[in-house]
Amino acid sequence: MTRLRCAILDDYFDLALSVADWPSLKDRVDVTVFDQPFAGEAEAAAKLKDFEIICAMRERTAFPRNLIDALPKLKLLITSGMRNAAIDTEALKERGIVFCGTQYGRDPTAALAMGLILELTRGIGRENARMHAGEAWQTFAGTEIEGKTLGIIGLGKLGSKVAGMAKPFGMNVIAWSPNLTPEKCKEAGVGYAGKDELFATADIITIHVVLSPRSRGLVGPADLARMKPSAYLVNTARGPIVDEAALIAALRDKKIAGAGIDTFAVEPLPLDHPFRKLDNVVITPHLGYATREGLETHYQQMVACIDAFTKGGEPQRRLA
Repeated sequence: MTRLRCAILDDYFDLALSVADWPSLKDRVDVTVFDQPFAGEAEAAAKLKDFEIICAMRERTAFPRNLIDALPKLKLLITSGMRNAAIDTEALKERGIVFCGTQYGRDPTAALAMGLILELTRGIGRENARMHAGEAWQTFAGTEIEGKTLGIIGLGKLGSKVAGMAKPFGMNVIAWSPNLTPEKCKEAGVGYAGKDELFATADIITIHVVLSPRSRGLVGPADLARMKPSAYLVNTARGPIVDEAALIAALRDKKIAGAGIDTFAVEPLPLDHPFRKLDNVVITPHLGYATREGLETHYQQMVACIDAFTKGGEPQRRLA
């Protein structure tokens, strides 16, 4: 049997080979790990042109039609998660390339959203850094979240999980999304608000909708202008859901109190990006899904998918 070449992409944490049974494939598959992002599409094409199998980690490396067409040997593409907006599914179908996904055991993004809320309001990380640096004892008076209103954009599985976490902190929770109904909110035990009302009344707004053509730019300049000067925005969903230029302007001009951002329009975030220079922004490098437990699940399911594929079985969790 001809051995296949498998590329594991964007293993930033150097975890892939240690958390899944890749050696079980060694009689059929040679595995290569790429632990750094490609400089661009041309480099990706050059480095990946001889691989039959590619394992992608979320949207870290995009696969538009041009890149897919530049990979003549590609037979199987696996993404972590069961959707990936950065992959041209139609181009894969036209080439007859099998496209599969992996499932989450749990989604840890909700906990990160709450962590960003706590950092914005209590400055835990900032004060820790100051203490280690030997700076003045107390300079930052935090804000209590008990009794404050949390506005959730998107009350699906993840938004509902955040709502459940916020309630024990004593927060009043309201929600809105384009398709959300008062009945759904009642089932989840949260209040329903229209979009304008949510932005005008919430003390903290957190975003939990999927990026799609409809949600791109969902939070625009007019929405940010409705927010209280004391309010915070948290985005652990996808960067393009928020009008980035409008958010930068609102933060720079102190129109809102601050933002906690885990996802960006361009990732990795450029070193000269304005977010890095604003003191009222907490930024994290897309950590929402990146836990050891979650990555272990993804890589183990990738191994199982490759095992089935190379044995001629039905590909697992096929997306196209």
